[in-house]
Amino acid sequence: MLLRKLCGFLVTLSVLWLSDRFCMAADKIRISITNPNMSFLPSGVALKRGFFKDEGLDVEIIRMNVPNIITAMVTGDIAYTMIFGSVVRGALRGMPMRALASLLDGSTHALVAKPEYKSGKELKGKTVGIGNFGGTDEVAGRMMLKSFGLDTEKDLKFIALGPDRARLAALKEGLVDVAVIAPPGDALGRQMGFNVLLRAYEVFSFPFIGIGANLKTIKERPDEVRKVVKAMVRANRFIREDKDGSVRILMEWGKVEREHAAASYDATWKVFSPDGNISPEGLGLVIDQAKIELKLNRDVPLNEVIDLTPLREAQKELGLRK
Repeated sequence: MLLRKLCGFLVTLSVLWLSDRFCMAADKIRISITNPNMSFLPSGVALKRGFFKDEGLDVEIIRMNVPNIITAMVTGDIAYTMIFGSVVRGALRGMPMRALASLLDGSTHALVAKPEYKSGKELKGKTVGIGNFGGTDEVAGRMMLKSFGLDTEKDLKFIALGPDRARLAALKEGLVDVAVIAPPGDALGRQMGFNVLLRAYEVFSFPFIGIGANLKTIKERPDEVRKVVKAMVRANRFIREDKDGSVRILMEWGKVEREHAAASYDATWKVFSPDGNISPEGLGLVIDQAKIELKLNRDVPLNEVIDLTPLREAQKELGLRK
């Protein structure tokens, strides 16, 4: 009788344990991006190569625009995002979010202009197409245009147009004179007869795409956060080491033709971080730009915008840190 009760108790425990494991596995982790393009390829690689699954994570990649991403991060509807600068600006505004790692140490964006423009100095008084106000493409675009000696507040007009294909269409229709476009859109633009005047990483370097999370997730699910960071760093290393595999995934995930996918890879693979580290100098640029936009004059402690604990732990597991 006692043995029967003991067996029944063990069976009940097993059922509860399996049920708990199933519920944990069923929890969907949502990571937001703005476009399934080369810039956000680490998430596509981690998904397609099974790096998330290796960590026991069930991940969904969600495409959203920047304002909606920030709102969803604040409300907790989205736990993670790959936009870096907007997370830093949100943290400086007191929003509950932190940047965790840098995946791209330079912007992949390019200035794509109508055929008649051969130099950035010719753009004074012209109209610039961007994706969203407050997005990393606007920041990168302004910094590129400033490198030509232009005052981006006085000399240019900015229009938010949405995805790269909409910006290329606006260029074709003459609605804008130049657009800030990420690969593979820049290769398509060149194919359409437009000029690539400048690539952002040619004139400056700063954390462009990374991993950000809301504070609730960081505090309550540290193991999950570490696993997400680890999977993404693995994806970055795959991208740097395997061109053919990366191009194939970009073609499938981003619905890109091989020619454009290969051109995107060749133009940007060097800016993919091999370890996820956040450069202090680059972070300083992002913070300084954010302070200008937010009209902040105070010094900013780093723990107000970043949390490197998950990255350090992930690096140790990957053998990238002693």
